[in-house]
Amino acid sequence: MRIVPSLTHRRINRVVALAIGTLAAGLFMSSTPAAAASQPNSASALAAVGAAVDASGVDGIAWYTDAASGRVVVTADSSVSGAAIAALRRAAGANAGALRIDRANGVFSPLLSAGDAIYGGKFRCSLGFNVVSGSTYYFLTAGHCGSLVDTWYTNSGHTTLIGPTINFSFPGNDYALVRYDNTSLTHPGGFNLADAFVGESVTRKGSTTGTHTGKVTALDVTVRYSGHPGGKVSGLIQTTVCAEGGDSGGPLYDGTKALGLTSGGSGDCTSGGTTFFQPVREAVNAYGVTIL
Repeated sequence: MRIVPSLTHRRINRVVALAIGTLAAGLFMSSTPAAAASQPNSASALAAVGAAVDASGVDGIAWYTDAASGRVVVTADSSVSGAAIAALRRAAGANAGALRIDRANGVFSPLLSAGDAIYGGKFRCSLGFNVVSGSTYYFLTAGHCGSLVDTWYTNSGHTTLIGPTINFSFPGNDYALVRYDNTSLTHPGGFNLADAFVGESVTRKGSTTGTHTGKVTALDVTVRYSGHPGGKVSGLIQTTVCAEGGDSGGPLYDGTKALGLTSGGSGDCTSGGTTFFQPVREAVNAYGVTIL
C-alpha cells in the first residue's frame, strides 16, 4: 500500500458522502487463434475444464464459464508464464478445446494502498456504500481491507475515529462491514440494490483515482490474486474499468443502482486495466443490512 497525505475531516466527510465507484477501459490481448472458436462444448466438458483450472494453483488468472460460446474463458495477467499457460492446457486434457485463454495488462492483485480515504494501521482503502440495520449505521468496503484493519479513521494520523470492522469475508468473498461509532460523521445514500448484467455501462469511484467508467464483460468470475494478501475469490463481476491501489472497497454503480465493491485487478488508469468487483447484494444479504 502507498501512503499519501491525509485528508482533512471535511474532505473525508465528502469522501464518505460520495463513496460510489467507477473504472476506465481495460485492454486485452488474446492468445487463442480465431479458428479455435468453433463448436460449443458440452456442459460436462466445461465443468471438467473449470475444475482443472481451479485445481491448477496458477496465480494471476481469472476464469468463468461462457455458456453461449461453450468455452471456459481464462484471463491471465502478465505474471503468468508461457509454461504456466501450457500447463493449464495440459490440465484440460482431452477437453482443451473448451479452454480460451486471453491476456491482461499488469498483475491481478487486491487494490490495497495507504492514502486519503479510510485509514487503518498502515493501510488505506475506499468506502463503498452506506448501509443501515435498525438504528445503527455502517458502511461496506472490501473484505481484504477488513481482514487487515480492526479500526478505521478519517485520516492517516488516526485522530478522527470512524469505527470498527465488525465482520469481513476474504478470501472466498471480498466484503467487510464497518460500524459508524463517530456520530459527527454523516452517512448519506440514494442507492437501490441491483445486480449487474453483461454489457452494462458502469461507474466506479475510488480514493486514489476518483471516478471512471467502463462496461461489464462477465459475471460469476473466479480470480486467484497474486501476492499478499492474495487468495481466491469467486462470484465476481469483471469489467473494463480501471482502478489502482487504494481504490479497494469503493462502489460500482449504474446511476442509482448499487452493484459492487472494488476487489482487485490489473493495469492502471493511464493505460487501462481489468477490474473485478464483489457483488454488493451478497454482502447486504450476509449482514442483513439495507443500502442507503
